[in-house]
Amino acid sequence: MFVVFLKSIIVFVVVFFVIRLMGKRQIGEMQPFELVITLIIAEVACIPMNDPYIPLYCGVVPIVTLGMLHIVLSFISRKSMKVRKLLSGNSIIVINPDGIVYDALCKMNMNVDDLREAVRTAGYVDFTEIAYAIFETNGKLCVVEKPQQQSSSEEEQPQKPLLPIELVVDGKIKEDNLLLTGADRADIEKVLREKKLKVKDVLYADIRQDGNAFFAPKYDKAFCTRLSLSGGGNW
Repeated sequence: MFVVFLKSIIVFVVVFFVIRLMGKRQIGEMQPFELVITLIIAEVACIPMNDPYIPLYCGVVPIVTLGMLHIVLSFISRKSMKVRKLLSGNSIIVINPDGIVYDALCKMNMNVDDLREAVRTAGYVDFTEIAYAIFETNGKLCVVEKPQQQSSSEEEQPQKPLLPIELVVDGKIKEDNLLLTGADRADIEKVLREKKLKVKDVLYADIRQDGNAFFAPKYDKAFCTRLSLSGGGNW
C-alpha cells in the first residue's frame, strides 16, 4: 500500500511539472498535437499507479519523453510555418457575407446542426447577424458581426426579440416546424423556383416571427426574403 501511495505522489509531481513546462493553456485552447500528448500522458501516468508491480520508471520515462517532445515540436513550429501548418492546420471560414460555406463544413466533417450549436454557444441565434464565422485551429469559433443598421427615426421603438426557427436543413423541409411557424411549403418552393433552386439545393433556411426568412443554398449566395405566416408568428 505504501509503495502505491509513494508512486502516486511521484507520478503526480512529474506530471505536474511536465504540464507546467508545456504551458498554461486550457484544454479548449490546445492545438491538436498538444491535446494528443496530454491525453497520452494522462493514460501513461495511470500505469505505474494502478499496478504496484510495474516499475515507476515505466510511467516516468514516457511522461518526461512526451513532455520533451512537446517542447521540441513547439519550438520547431515557432520557427517553421510549414511545420506549424502541418501540426495545427489552418483556420477555416464557415460563414462569409455570401452565407454558409458548404464546402468548409464538409472539409471539417460538420453538418449544419453542428454549426448552429457552435454559433449559439458563441452568443448568436441568427445567421443574418453574422458577417464572418471562423473556426480556429484549437476548435473555437470566432464570430464577426455585421454592422448594426441605424434607424432613421428619431425615436426607436423597442422591438420584440426574434427567434429563428429552421425550415430546411440539409435539403429537407422540417414538417413539424412548418406547423409551428405557420409557413407554407408552396410559398417556400415558389421562392426557390424564382431563384432557380430546389429544396434539395438548400443547406439551411429559417424564419422569424416577423416573416423574414433566411435561405443558405449549398453552392449559391445566401439571401433573405419574406414569407407569409398563417399562425401570425406566435412562438
